[in-house]
Amino acid sequence: MSSSLPIETDRLTLRRYRETDYDDLLKLQSNPDVTRFLLYDPKTPEQVKESLAGRLADVPMDTDGQALTVAVILRETGRHVGEVSLFVQNAEHRGGEIGFVFHPEFHGRGFAAEASVELLRIGFEDYGMHRIIGRLDATNTSSANLLKRLGMRHEATFVQNEFLKGRWTDEAVFAMLAEEWDKRS
Repeated sequence: MSSSLPIETDRLTLRRYRETDYDDLLKLQSNPDVTRFLLYDPKTPEQVKESLAGRLADVPMDTDGQALTVAVILRETGRHVGEVSLFVQNAEHRGGEIGFVFHPEFHGRGFAAEASVELLRIGFEDYGMHRIIGRLDATNTSSANLLKRLGMRHEATFVQNEFLKGRWTDEAVFAMLAEEWDKRS
């Protein structure tokens, strides 16, 4: 898959992470405003080094839990604005999951949508996924609205599904099928 990267969009470059992205990843993963809706708390510098090592590794994307996470770079300035991830959720049934994390100063500009469309394309067209989901804290309305704009449909809300950060949280699930992607594009 590395051969199809980098990907250039109108405003962004999606590329593999590099060792030199450590400081940008640290700013992202150690920020409490960023991690508020994520499964982890703000990370320490050592935890971010481990995260970066995982992002640098080539994975075949053929086993449950594997992920392709790419850095999202603003072409105009070369700044790291966030990242998008595609996970193998269920290899046997060709199921994937999309995720996105962006620096707060770049929210509301459409960068997450622009980058996420490319990851959906990779999932459906390059990896042959049948279904891709997006899971999120049900109170994260900004991310829910983004998934809707991408053409994903709300399928379920699981009430008090996970105990995260000291409280029970509701989980919303959005999804898109390959045939819906084909009709969309």
